[in-house]
Amino acid sequence: MASTSFFPPRPSATLAEIASLTKATLVDASYAEHRITGLASLDEAGPMHLSFFENLRYADELANTRAGACLVSERFEGRVPPHVAVLRARRPFHAFVAYARQLYADALRPHTGLAAAPGIAPTAVIHETARLEDEVTVEPLAVIGPDVEIGSGTVIGAGTVIAAGVKIGRDCDIGAGSHLQHALIGNNVLMHPGCHIGQDGFGFIFAGQHTKVPQTGRVIIQNDVELGAGTTIDRGSLRDTVIGEGTKIDNQVQIGHNVTIGRHCVIAAKCGLAGSLTLGDNVALGAMVGINNHVVIGDGAQVAAMSGVKDSIPAGERWGGMFARPTRTWFREMLAVRRLAEGSGAETAARPDDDRDEGRA
Repeated sequence: MASTSFFPPRPSATLAEIASLTKATLVDASYAEHRITGLASLDEAGPMHLSFFENLRYADELANTRAGACLVSERFEGRVPPHVAVLRARRPFHAFVAYARQLYADALRPHTGLAAAPGIAPTAVIHETARLEDEVTVEPLAVIGPDVEIGSGTVIGAGTVIAAGVKIGRDCDIGAGSHLQHALIGNNVLMHPGCHIGQDGFGFIFAGQHTKVPQTGRVIIQNDVELGAGTTIDRGSLRDTVIGEGTKIDNQVQIGHNVTIGRHCVIAAKCGLAGSLTLGDNVALGAMVGINNHVVIGDGAQVAAMSGVKDSIPAGERWGGMFARPTRTWFREMLAVRRLAEGSGAETAARPDDDRDEGRA
């Protein structure tokens, strides 16, 4: 079982308390005072752990679990071993996460723990014109440039560089080793380590010797956005690069200049978004999706992992493949190719014998 020593949990809770927090039903009230000290997967849990079950592929792990309690839907309640207390929940994983967020609240933000206490580390470098509200934490070796503004409750990670004029809202976490320039950041924005925001977009006139196009726009990141480690967002050329509120971006994503991303989008790891494209609200991109420039992806559209998108996608549609097309078309094409390959293989296997027979004649 993975060590939880980096994230000390809150004090233990009884199953009655957990049931109340998660809005679950404790099926056997005799377990009400049983205490839970941590969380674990079904195969690693012990008598003091809470786990959950909602996928039949883990039925064997449920049958053999030693967990003290399990969150489970009514549909699967009968599969829980008799020694495990049952917490009936309509959506077990959601309930599990609700309790995990309380038990391990420190795991929700990218703190390094390098600052001994809130405040300004002695080795931080802060320009005299920078304006920091109360309760800002600046960790060791961070550099904050001229005219920077940072709101209360924000943490600037160790070794981070905040360039001149950047504005950062309240209750943000800027991960260690990040670099921000030409950017306006909203409230409650989380950046994991090594993010690079506001550098040049990739703009050139490609003719003989490539001539660089000035990139004079900004990056605007709205409230409640989360950026994974190593994500890069280029500033705009003539207009801003914008990340809409509530959008969640995974590790190592590249976002080009002039891109507009709507609200509450989800972008998985290693996606590459070329310049001047637009994502509507609630768009979901699987891992390693690449999108061509000037494409528009409509509200609520979904793109399967490892797809290449060269055409605009209407709102609400699901596309995939190389190059991406509606998933029903993509699946039919793959099935047709498979059938063709299987048929061709059968023909190829038969031909050598036929040829030899003809030679003997």
